[in-house]
Amino acid sequence: MTNTAGTIAIFAFTILLCCHSGNANDWPRFRGIQGSGVVTDSDKTPSLWSPSENVAWKTRLPGPGASSPIIVGEKVFVTCYSGYGVTKEKESDLEDLVRHLICIDLASGVILWQNNIEASLPEDSYYKSGVSSHGYASHTPVSDGRNVYAFFGKGGVYAFDLDGNELWHADAGKESDPPKWGSSSSPILYRDTLIVTASAESQSIIGFDTQTGKEKWRQSATGLDGMWGTPILVSANKTQTDLVMLVPGEIWGLDPATGKLRWHATATKSQQAYTSVIADGKRVYAFSGQGGGSIAIDAGGTGNVSDTQVIWKGPVNAIYGSPVRYESNLFIIARGILSTVDTGTGKRDLQMRLKGERTTGNSRFGSLDYASPIVVGDRLFYLNASGQVYVFQLGEEIKQLAVNEVTSEKEVFWGSPAASNSRLLLRSSKYLYCIADADRANSPAPVIPKIRTIPSSKGTNPVLANSVLANSKLPTPAERSQRPALAKDNE
Repeated sequence: MTNTAGTIAIFAFTILLCCHSGNANDWPRFRGIQGSGVVTDSDKTPSLWSPSENVAWKTRLPGPGASSPIIVGEKVFVTCYSGYGVTKEKESDLEDLVRHLICIDLASGVILWQNNIEASLPEDSYYKSGVSSHGYASHTPVSDGRNVYAFFGKGGVYAFDLDGNELWHADAGKESDPPKWGSSSSPILYRDTLIVTASAESQSIIGFDTQTGKEKWRQSATGLDGMWGTPILVSANKTQTDLVMLVPGEIWGLDPATGKLRWHATATKSQQAYTSVIADGKRVYAFSGQGGGSIAIDAGGTGNVSDTQVIWKGPVNAIYGSPVRYESNLFIIARGILSTVDTGTGKRDLQMRLKGERTTGNSRFGSLDYASPIVVGDRLFYLNASGQVYVFQLGEEIKQLAVNEVTSEKEVFWGSPAASNSRLLLRSSKYLYCIADADRANSPAPVIPKIRTIPSSKGTNPVLANSVLANSKLPTPAERSQRPALAKDNE
């Protein structure tokens, strides 16, 4: 192993220890460990399937959602919503909205428990805002191997043990972003801190104590408007870990222990930041849409690092899906086109149109292909909103192996796939599917799921009442700066 490779391996192991204490084969957060979208332990994951072949199980969900499933040991967790905003025509009121966190047995697909969280008003109307483009369950949960944490936007932040018992819940804000699209950034973990990006709810990044739910820190910034991606942790050096995120026009590197800004750089030109960044060692890659282009930057430094840390800026755009890396190439899929980008230069090496792609969406938002591609061993899997999964063999040449579907029903697939132990999970607006070889399919034993109803929070939560950062002391929208407060070394 070279010194460089050894250093990268140490950095990766350090990040793993900071955010997850479960099984190394888990997929514990949005896009898996480190948010990379890469798994190396699932070589037996099928490349071919159909509704009648290599579908180990499918489990009916109580409602739709744009969040992705996570895998923790032998359990799967996924969120969805019901009661309101599930049809094009208004059939109920906002107070009927219920969000769900569901625990499913990975081997059999049996629902083990289901927590129903009643709406905590106000919420943005499904029929008068951009919320209709993704609904009310768009944030992927995260787990440290002991507990599972879910962010439900204005519905708040919840912590449960792996048996579904509520540990605490807290508020992240009740505001609305200018277009009222809501948020979708998923929570992540750093040591004993749950980090929530509440861009729409309070223009804030908040650190909650994982044990108590109390706020450890909160940083507000107007620059979070138009940010829907999920941040990642990046080892800038042996002693410093940065919380890195793409926001409209910039990349930020924050101290995950305080939320304060260590460094920032001018990034893409887009006024929206839908995608999440990925990293290879300390090098961070980001893509944006609407002609914004792409960027590679090394984490670290202080203040404005636009002239010192930026490696390249490139012309390749994304829309909603985030990039994934395999060896020396970055893969991005947007508007039915697969592009490969050289990690060293930012230049496009290959452009390939997806054959036979079906588009979904509407005239306002276009094709709503939110899912990001993942790499399983030396294959790339890409799920579009219509439910087609394109499988590519990676290497010196890229070869399309298959286009698979799990259903002939009309379903919408907005969540990104999750992979672990040669199983691939796909969530739709109706079902959660498990793709696996026939020998991994199990006949489910009879189980009666434990169903709990969690009442709407009326502001009596003791965690909120005892918070050292009382809401009355928070800056008003007019008092907020464009960026978070500077870290001590930058002051």
